[in-house]
Amino acid sequence: MSEDNKDKEQPQSQQPEGEIKEAGDKEAAAPEQAVDPEREAKLKAAAEARAARAAAKAAAESGEAAGTGEAKSAADPEKEAKLKAAAEARAARAAAKAAAEETPEEPKAPSPNQPRLDRAAALVRSELGETSVADAYINELNGDVPTLVIEPKQIRAAAELFKQHESLRCNYLRNVSGVDYETYMEVVYHLISLDTKEDYVLKVKADRETPSVDSVTPVWATANWNEREIYDLLGIDFPGHPDLRRIMMPDDWVGHPLRKDYEPLDPEV
Repeated sequence: MSEDNKDKEQPQSQQPEGEIKEAGDKEAAAPEQAVDPEREAKLKAAAEARAARAAAKAAAESGEAAGTGEAKSAADPEKEAKLKAAAEARAARAAAKAAAEETPEEPKAPSPNQPRLDRAAALVRSELGETSVADAYINELNGDVPTLVIEPKQIRAAAELFKQHESLRCNYLRNVSGVDYETYMEVVYHLISLDTKEDYVLKVKADRETPSVDSVTPVWATANWNEREIYDLLGIDFPGHPDLRRIMMPDDWVGHPLRKDYEPLDPEV
């Protein structure tokens, strides 16, 4: 290569030192300028967030938290609607209750068996005395059966009357049962006429400490084992019974198992 060519190429490959340094500074500054905008944006956003929190706190402390108030007002309509509905429901129930209390109940229609009850009670009173019937009512829980509560001393005479009188003819005793009501004992007689198919119930209340009711076995033979069972399990005596003894428990058994105050001697029983 000629010296002329070397002289011509040298200006193209060599630059002054100052220009090279300045170019390097510009290249180094370029990445910094590329990163700064993102950082500045983050810093600005953080500053704005802090300012917003500070403003909200200040507003809340001064009672002027607009954001909180708007959120509360947005939730209140649903809550208010529920409270209103509950109040209306309570008012409706109260109004219905008041209306029910103010409106008198319609009287119940008399039982179709009421005339039979009235006739039977009147007959017993006329034959055995006014005090012979302690109470008379229709048992609605037991098929509207006419029920008479007889004085204990009159039960034998009442049994004979119900069996023999032409208007009653209760010639079959279906069942006799005993009940311990804790303050008194009760014997219940279920009668029916096989001729008319009409039924009645007689009841007798007895003293709990020494319960005693005249036997009706002489009137209805079917009372025999029923009265023995009641004596065995409840301890009710039946004077006039032809053979009153235990029928279920052993003869040497102590106490009467169906009494409310019964305490077994054998804990395994």
